Amino acid sequence: MKEINNSTWYIGNVPIKGRAVLAPMAGVSDIAYRLLAKEQGAALVCTEMVSAMGIKYENEHTKDLLFMEEVEHPVSMQIFGSDPEAIALASQVVERAGADIVDINMGCPVKKVVSSGDGSALMKTPDLAARVAEAAVKAVAVPVTVKMRLGWDDTSKNVLDFAKRIESVGVAAVAVHGRTREQMYMGEADWSYIKDVKAALAIPVLGNGDIVDALSAKAMLDETGCDAVLIGRGAQGNPWIFNEVNQYLENGTLVPKPSARERLNMLLRHFELLCKYKGTALGVREIRTHAGWYIKGLPEAAKWRNRINTLYTEKAFKEAIATYASELSI
Repeated sequence: MKEINNSTWYIGNVPIKGRAVLAPMAGVSDIAYRLLAKEQGAALVCTEMVSAMGIKYENEHTKDLLFMEEVEHPVSMQIFGSDPEAIALASQVVERAGADIVDINMGCPVKKVVSSGDGSALMKTPDLAARVAEAAVKAVAVPVTVKMRLGWDDTSKNVLDFAKRIESVGVAAVAVHGRTREQMYMGEADWSYIKDVKAALAIPVLGNGDIVDALSAKAMLDETGCDAVLIGRGAQGNPWIFNEVNQYLENGTLVPKPSARERLNMLLRHFELLCKYKGTALGVREIRTHAGWYIKGLPEAAKWRNRINTLYTEKAFKEAIATYASELSI
């Protein structure tokens, strides 16, 4: 198998300079976190998924999700839906907003999404899925990609045929999560299907599932031959993972894990970015989940996570982190 390094590859005509990509995650890959991931070397950042219907009906929250900064590029903006006309319209709006790539979510397992026939439910309707993807391809000049799972459940792992069908309508790349919808995020990801998809397709394939550090990223690349790793949960509270993967792929160096001080400093920077882009009130609420990830494994983490969940002001949050740092003697 070919040796994977950190060289440039392409999605359509968009150069991707690296192999570690930030996965689209609702409630996580907003502008604040995308900026942190980019600073740490993410080759491509993907937005939270945006509803095609929300765009069609000009939902105000949806408009906020479309904002991006110049330094983020290249940016892949993910949309979801199962109506070809709405997907075509949403693709055009996303393209005008500045997205370098339009990504269609055909992998989300959440009940609220699949109950409408969207997300991973589209893997049960491959004809419709192909029409959805083709509608986007025909509507925009930028590359269109699709994120998918192995199938709906263990009895219907149709990802290979599904990916071929999606490729046939002009999609520029696919990302495959090595689990079925039924698995949600439980159990282990099965990378063998990602290898099969990569062998069968001419377009780039991104591998997703159980990438938690540089070693697992390299293993995914080597075992499957995929073009890049799409890092989701492994990046939660851990933007350093992109630099970690880059360094290991470039020179075989395993960089040290961030210290407690570095983790708290990054948490504060994340908080400040949330406040900048979303306002203090929302920033204080949204940082709670992130804080739990950043401090996981540190002494008294559970106590401080519970305390942070009771805070409602910027001043209180910053004071709490300062006190925690003092208790840790850092």
